[in-house]
Amino acid sequence: MTGQGAVGEAGQEAAPETDVPAAPLAPGTRRPGGRTARTRAAVRDAVLTGLAEHGYPGLTVEYVAEHSGVHKTTLYRRWGNLEGLVVDALDLAGEDGWAPPDTGSLEGDLRALAHMTADAFTDPAAAAAPTAFIAAAFQSQRAAEALSAFYSERFARCEVIVARAVARNELARHTDSGALVRAVASPLFLRLFITREPVDEALADRAADAALAAARAGVFSTPPIPTPPISAEPA
Repeated sequence: MTGQGAVGEAGQEAAPETDVPAAPLAPGTRRPGGRTARTRAAVRDAVLTGLAEHGYPGLTVEYVAEHSGVHKTTLYRRWGNLEGLVVDALDLAGEDGWAPPDTGSLEGDLRALAHMTADAFTDPAAAAAPTAFIAAAFQSQRAAEALSAFYSERFARCEVIVARAVARNELARHTDSGALVRAVASPLFLRLFITREPVDEALADRAADAALAAARAGVFSTPPIPTPPISAEPA
């Protein structure tokens, strides 16, 4: 579920930049294009490469400076510290064009979503950076908050899966889309990061099918919002 935006082609270098704004931009803020955007992308790529190679404990500002081509003083001025670099890399990942699958059925969508989640973490090359992000969240509060915001936004994008299913009369109207999507991913994440057991296509299908069965049974239903009574007008 990380999608292609969670990890990018790393290792690209940019020329040193000296005219970068001093204040870091808050996560979720739209960034300008041009040279500043290219520099930010180069720094993001260096952070991803460093996380993949050394993990969060081994990543340094010096490494990011060397591999991005951006001077260390500029990195400190704009991003503050290593945490700021990791947080911004996650924020940039959340600005991608990832969209949930649209197969024409709820079962197909959930299975495809489960496969996307499994594939993102079972390919060693693709999994290195997002796995490091998750590890960083256990060591940095700011990284944890950024990771939570990243996945909250991903789950919000998946609301359309439930909306389409409701329109096709596959689900009740008051199904909690966030709870359903989390139920698909949770068994996979348990094996990937807790028990360290293998994850394959059969397991992904089983996770999706279990979540689907629960949704059809009303497990993820939310109570409708009651309509306030209309008070009688005084005579």
